Amino acid sequence: MTNARFRRLYADYREVQEQFAGHPYITVIPLRGNPPEAYEVRYRLRGLELDPVSRRPRIRTEHVAHVYLPSTYPREKPQCVMQTPIFHPNIGSYICIDDYWFAGSTLVDIIVHIGEMIQYQNYNPKSPLDPVAARWAAQNERLLPVGNANLYQPEVDIVLLGEGGGRAGAEAEEDMDIQLC
Repeated sequence: MTNARFRRLYADYREVQEQFAGHPYITVIPLRGNPPEAYEVRYRLRGLELDPVSRRPRIRTEHVAHVYLPSTYPREKPQCVMQTPIFHPNIGSYICIDDYWFAGSTLVDIIVHIGEMIQYQNYNPKSPLDPVAARWAAQNERLLPVGNANLYQPEVDIVLLGEGGGRAGAEAEEDMDIQLC
């Protein structure tokens, strides 16, 4: 493994740990490698699956995807595959991230993007892997998205309260308030 690739994999792993520790909707589990080159991502989000009896879409709230980082990563995109049934125009035998991927994308961005796809916050019926889902999405835009979870963790925002902020020491610390945006 080249040093640049190793550094990128390690940086991705650390960012994934930071961003998804205690996340309400996403759990990321490393599958292999040190640093990991494959991950299982569990989503607790509203998405759709095709009911095998009625042949109509229905809500599904548990989804599992595998993300593989090939030897050419980050020059080449991750390979993403759903492990659970899903009804989505851009998800078939693999998850199409072509419209979104560029070499500067982080693994966190890809994991969040897949979650947005699951919720139909992001889809492209004009470039389908599943033409039936694409036709359904185009005819039922009023029902979409099926989920509205914001998947990025809020950042800590430090706000200094009081006038002018010219005081120092313990008085200034009393006025400091840490808020989540």
